[in-house]
Amino acid sequence: MDGSRPRPAPTGDRQWRDSARFAAGCALAFFCMALVVDWDAQTLTPSRTALWLVMTAVLFTILLPQRVTAGPGWLTVRGLVRHRTVRTDALVAVRQYGDVSAYLTLCDTDGRRLDLDPRILVTNPLLWHELDTGVRRSRAGGTLVEGLDVLERLRHQIDDATARAVLRASGIS
Repeated sequence: MDGSRPRPAPTGDRQWRDSARFAAGCALAFFCMALVVDWDAQTLTPSRTALWLVMTAVLFTILLPQRVTAGPGWLTVRGLVRHRTVRTDALVAVRQYGDVSAYLTLCDTDGRRLDLDPRILVTNPLLWHELDTGVRRSRAGGTLVEGLDVLERLRHQIDDATARAVLRASGIS
């Protein structure tokens, strides 16, 4: 035994499985409906079935959300094609783009960056905690020079959502 403490398990998006199931269900429903319509019109052929299958795969790819995980000092976003990780304890900038479908861009001192939907942080307080802990370390280390206002707005949004959830759970609102 080396006396070192075990590493804590990474924190992940709690709604990812449900969202992935929804994406698969939508894609499967599309495929079944396309086959039924084609079969009813008596135009179903093996090549058209392959076409519907390819279109179903594209739909699933579009609907499948990115998988977000975090641990002490890092945050990772995994898509079907890309896998991006940043060091949250060495962030340089946090930017928010867009208003309606906003996304955050996190950049670290190693030049790595990732894009993240802020709603994931709002619905997953443990992910937010990991990011916030890393942000505090970045601020203490003097590396985070851009985006403090973005993080403060996000912090207020998350606090408001948490307070509403507590009030709803307690039956007050």
